[in-house]
Formats: sequence, structure tokens, C-alpha cells
Amino acid sequence: MKAIGNIHLIWRPGKGSRRISVGTIKKSASEGIRFQYNENGVEKAKEFGFVHYEGFPDTSKDKIYNENVIEIFGQRLMRSERPDLQDFYDFWNIDLSKKEDKYYMLAFTQGLLPTDNFEFLANFNPVDNLSFVTEITNLSEAQIPSDKISIGDVLRYELEPNNLYDKKAVRVFKGELYLGHIKLIHCKVFHKTNRQFKLIVQGVEKNGVLKRVFIKATLD
Repeated sequence: MKAIGNIHLIWRPGKGSRRISVGTIKKSASEGIRFQYNENGVEKAKEFGFVHYEGFPDTSKDKIYNENVIEIFGQRLMRSERPDLQDFYDFWNIDLSKKEDKYYMLAFTQGLLPTDNFEFLANFNPVDNLSFVTEITNLSEAQIPSDKISIGDVLRYELEPNNLYDKKAVRVFKGELYLGHIKLIHCKVFHKTNRQFKLIVQGVEKNGVLKRVFIKATLD
């Protein structure tokens, strides 16, 4: 079993909005890397202004893109000449032997850019030594004072199979303080195994209150 399953193309109208899976990137030895829009997700996203991802204009459910898929999406990855490249690798917990693998890099760095509302969330599998960086959602609603969380803090989690929005939801806490949920798609791997993940705060953005909290999830 490989650590990375499919990668979901996620879009949302803006910061603090609910994430929507609008497409799926699949990789196989026989068919290579291909991309297809998710019909239900696209219809839902269009209600909030979604059009399409640049380079993939046909959002119909029957259209399968199989040319230049990872090259187009891979343009979001950090350029190798960046002076802070090593910090980038360290933050995202990158296996340097795989840094030229764009599918791997897209899965583990989420392809985040400050210029749009897309991200790439992998449906991970619970393989030995799995370790990836994810993010806590719902922080904009919670308005948690910024001094409550620091880099290196150990967090805990609870599975939430009765969640109305996502049966694979995972709630995150520091002690008894509820922080939010694990991101859409990333939460699924927690439900795939009886083994426990260790959660450690990897990065914090704050401005009086917590804006973003990145956490490293490692399968014990």
C-alpha cells in the first residue's frame, strides 16, 4: 500500500469558508496521472462563483484529462532556486529523496499559494512511518487567543463519526481546549487505522488570535 492515494483539488470561496472537493487527481502505473472534476462538488462550488482551474476548462463529469496534468498543477510547487528552499522542505517534512516527484510534492505541500483559494489534499493511507503536515480548520470562528498554542505543543484528537457534515471528521484539542477539526480529506486516514497519530504543532500564524495552526501528524 502506498502512502498517497488520490489527491483532491479543493476550492473554497474565501478564507473561513467551507472547503469543497471539485476534482480528483489519480495516479496509476498503467494510466499515468489523470484529472477529473467531481460533478457534485463543481455544482456546489459554482453556487459560490467557482468557474474552473486554469488549464482544465471542461468541468463536465465525463471529461478525463490525461495530458500534462502534473506539469500544470506542478507549477504551484516552489522553485528550486528559492533561497529558503530548505526551510520549505523542513516545514512540510519532505523526504528529500522524493523532492523531484511532483505528485509526492503536491500531496505533501498542498500546493498552497497566497494568490488563490485552491489547495491539494491527499487521501493518505496508514503506512508505517507516515508523517504529514495538515492544518486545523474553523479557527476564524473560534477566535482563540494566540497565546494558547505554541510550536512544539502536543495535541490530541477524537474521531467524530456522527458529524453531520463529514463522517470522517476529526476534532483536535489541546488538553480540554477544543481547537477545530483536521482538514477535509486529510481526516480520512485517522479513521483507516486503530493505531494512534501523534500531533505536534508545526507552525502558527496569529494576530492576537490564532489565524492558522499547522500540525505534523505522525503514525506511531
